Amino acid sequence: MATFKAPKGTYDLIPPVSVKYLAVREAISAPLRNSGYGYIETPGFEDVGLFARGVGESTDIVSKEMYAFETKGGDQLALRPEGTASVLRAALEASLHKQGNLPVKLWYSGSYYRYERPQKGRYRHFSQVGAEAIGAEDPALDAELIILADQAYRSLGLRNFRILLNSLGDKECRPVYREALQGFLRDLDLDEETVRRAEINPLRVLDDKRPDVQKQLVGAPVLRDYLCDACKAYHEEVRALITAAGVAFEDDEKLVRGLDYYTRTTFEFVHDGLGSQSAVGGGGRYDGLSEMIGGPALPSVGWALGVDRTVLALEAEGVELDIPASTSVFAVALGEEARRVLFGKVTELRKAGVAADFSFGGKGLKGAMKDANRSGARFAVVAGERDLADGLVQLKDMESGEQSAVALAELIDTVKARLA
Repeated sequence: MATFKAPKGTYDLIPPVSVKYLAVREAISAPLRNSGYGYIETPGFEDVGLFARGVGESTDIVSKEMYAFETKGGDQLALRPEGTASVLRAALEASLHKQGNLPVKLWYSGSYYRYERPQKGRYRHFSQVGAEAIGAEDPALDAELIILADQAYRSLGLRNFRILLNSLGDKECRPVYREALQGFLRDLDLDEETVRRAEINPLRVLDDKRPDVQKQLVGAPVLRDYLCDACKAYHEEVRALITAAGVAFEDDEKLVRGLDYYTRTTFEFVHDGLGSQSAVGGGGRYDGLSEMIGGPALPSVGWALGVDRTVLALEAEGVELDIPASTSVFAVALGEEARRVLFGKVTELRKAGVAADFSFGGKGLKGAMKDANRSGARFAVVAGERDLADGLVQLKDMESGEQSAVALAELIDTVKARLA
């Protein structure tokens, strides 16, 4: 009988690689937890209309990549392709915006799903850590989020990433630009689907990666020239605050991002060591999204950083994360009585906050010591019947190879002292 495999375009996270992913999630969320962001978790699937309305019918995400299905009860649901719409939906449902203290600052971590052509760095199931600041229109919030993402990447040891920054204008100035861009695009030689896209959301055409399309876009109207005074002033303040914090960025007037809900500030983190899948994260301001999904006007800003892509970026730079061994003490018992006593001691060590493991399966000394070595433990505790009769165990330092006899009654204190 054939064994089952993970579905195409997905992956399993297994030790020792999974530890790296945990470390990346921890590093990305640490600056957020330190800056007033509370943790939120939402379901892996939502009403399909939430994404159709929020993310946008014309986006590839909704039109081509979303896993949509009908339940036995007739509900139309979709696996979440991104995090923002779900987080905003949850915040509105719980009336978090009515409890004073705006903005509502939230962070999350989870898996997202898109039906894409699998390649390195682009999977059908991927992992992100995201942050949203809901209910305040303030350039300092946009700057804060960009600075916190920069801080997260740098804390991991990443250096060769770039921050691209743009403004998409707002409901006052964007329609004027949109019309000018549509006029320009109508004169180009574009395929049928791109023409359709140009009518629904012309900014998405700027994001088209095909060389023949990019060649025709030379001389296209630039959004920067159409920004109203309020949007210009807002964007200048965001730029000034980021610069004052010592965070370098590049202005990129073609940056539009693949979701319809963005307004004003939009940004992307790219890493040149990743080939075509160079974006490791990104985000922006989405002042109209709350109204799109049936809520009140709640100007908001957020980002999502890809855990998978960040791991690839670390590998591209050759950054080795300093991940401590998961086990500090490994107990090796020789004989039945020693098994009983040492298993009890392992439980005591764990209760005392020491990461400890045990040689299971009744292996001999040689096999058990191999296990101790593989565990990465700093110390091995070895005991046979004779040791125990004398009230002793042997404590072996796995780094130096030195071994000394320790009184069984003093084992916990001795181990804690030596580890400290």
